[in-house]
Amino acid sequence: MIQPKRLFDAVATQQEKFPKKDMLVSKVNGEWKPWSTAQVQETVNRLSAGLLSLGVSGNDFTPENADKIAIISNNRPEWVITDLAVQQTGAILVPLYPTTNPLEIKFILNDAGAKYIFVSDKEMYDKIRELMGEVPTLQNIYSFEEVPGAAHWSKILDASTDELLAKVEAIRPTISEEHLATLIYTSGTTGTPKGVMLSHRNIASNVFFCKESFPFPDDPACKVLSFLPLNHIFEKMVTYIYLFSGISVYYAESMDKIADNLREIKPDGFTTVPRLLEKVYEKIMSKGNELTGIKRGLFFWAVALGKRYDNNISGGPWYNIQLAIANKLIFSKWRDALGGRISFVVTGGAACQENLLRIFTAAKIPVYEGYGPTENSPVISVNRRYPAGNTVFGTTGPLLNGVEMKFTEEGEIIVKGPSMMHGYYKRPDLTAETIIDGWLHTGDIGTMVEGKFLKITDRKKELFKTSGGKYVAPQPIENKMKESPFIEQIMVVGNERKFVSALVVPSFNILKKWMSQNNIPFTSNEDACKNAQVIAMYEKIAERYNAGFNHVEQVKKIRLMPHEWGVDTGEMTPKLSLKRKAILEKYRDVVEEIYK
Repeated sequence: MIQPKRLFDAVATQQEKFPKKDMLVSKVNGEWKPWSTAQVQETVNRLSAGLLSLGVSGNDFTPENADKIAIISNNRPEWVITDLAVQQTGAILVPLYPTTNPLEIKFILNDAGAKYIFVSDKEMYDKIRELMGEVPTLQNIYSFEEVPGAAHWSKILDASTDELLAKVEAIRPTISEEHLATLIYTSGTTGTPKGVMLSHRNIASNVFFCKESFPFPDDPACKVLSFLPLNHIFEKMVTYIYLFSGISVYYAESMDKIADNLREIKPDGFTTVPRLLEKVYEKIMSKGNELTGIKRGLFFWAVALGKRYDNNISGGPWYNIQLAIANKLIFSKWRDALGGRISFVVTGGAACQENLLRIFTAAKIPVYEGYGPTENSPVISVNRRYPAGNTVFGTTGPLLNGVEMKFTEEGEIIVKGPSMMHGYYKRPDLTAETIIDGWLHTGDIGTMVEGKFLKITDRKKELFKTSGGKYVAPQPIENKMKESPFIEQIMVVGNERKFVSALVVPSFNILKKWMSQNNIPFTSNEDACKNAQVIAMYEKIAERYNAGFNHVEQVKKIRLMPHEWGVDTGEMTPKLSLKRKAILEKYRDVVEEIYK
């Protein structure tokens, strides 16, 4: 693969090398509707021309002067088409999560100065329409679906003329690889959203080095399922790998339909975040718990084998024979549930439980963990598909080609390279705090394993100090304790306190079965969380895992929480990471009661 200069070149590259009938595919009225490479190319050009008719412009191609076009939509072909079309005008795309709350939407649209916005459906249209009067720069809303009273995006396509198409052809070669392709607003777990400025070169270089390092095949027969939000830089960047590689992209109908869609399209792979993998595993284990007799015994025997799996050290002939039997009898059903053809799953965005990596890979569903922040477009390191020996569970793999990395005295990971952002939009103060002497400070603490594999130990901002002056990294404790099937979610607390405690959301399906087996009546989540026998059982779980941590890191008290934390309720980020500050604020009384 020749290193791409600009992202929108992906369509012409695919049309030249491997034109497809199913470049982008989504479900419409219950049927999978494909867009061919030729259709996508034509629609992208017509949309670019239509945007020019609306006065959209890159102006002098500076971040401040180029028009900003926002999009808030579920994953669908129109999302990618809009992204490509906006780029060809020299304007800058500003994507938002569909779950973003109205206050953040208003802030982002005003901060970016968005001129137009594309929305998916009536729900998104109504959400934006209510804010129109508070965003002076916003001139109109265009909807991908037919919405009463809304301007349909086809109106922009219809505004295309031969003259405007010729203008698009003239503008395209003048767009530099250093021109901004997108502004991605990120707030992480705390703070006001800040716009990460990423150029074509930033993202395209990450595309090239990921494809070179991982690698992805140039294979028109390959297809993937996309369900991580496209405004997540990980999914956006990987989408361009797919486009440049001729891989067909199918879009999941919704998070609830992922399992159905996997079985329908039988993809070769997908990208995900650990929380979604955890949910898949929890669902599988829940089914296993419903089994009885020999079937139940075989199921948990296979899972126990999977937990012992090491891709670099052979378990010996007897272990390998047992694993082969487990794969035929048990794990084959897991693979069938994912479509039966999965050859790669790439996970990022947060640390993945090592147990999950071992079990899924043992089941011939290879999961490769990677790492990188939005500010680096994003990938810094990733475990490899091949050659052998380039994957170590519990690490985020070797550094990506083209990335320079070192550690500060505090152990913070800092990097430099072509994929490093231009800075934060209109925030030179934050940019100066983050890019120092040409090095991007990630805010993550890490170390090298075997001199080659990067291991993330915690977020610098998430480290806390007990009142005794000892530092505690919560993430390793949380990931270890989440290995218990009884724990759905957990957040370790203890900043400036005498000891470490934890807020725990039980896996209520598993807990209900345990209570039934122990003749404890289940009436509600709330009552279960207050039940003395239940609390005692969870305290024993904490004691068991405490043995693996030093004294200051051990969880001394827990409080059971009756409701799962989510994006809608404010405890999780859109990429399903804990919003620690928000959780601490929301459950301040619970935490205070622990330390009373």
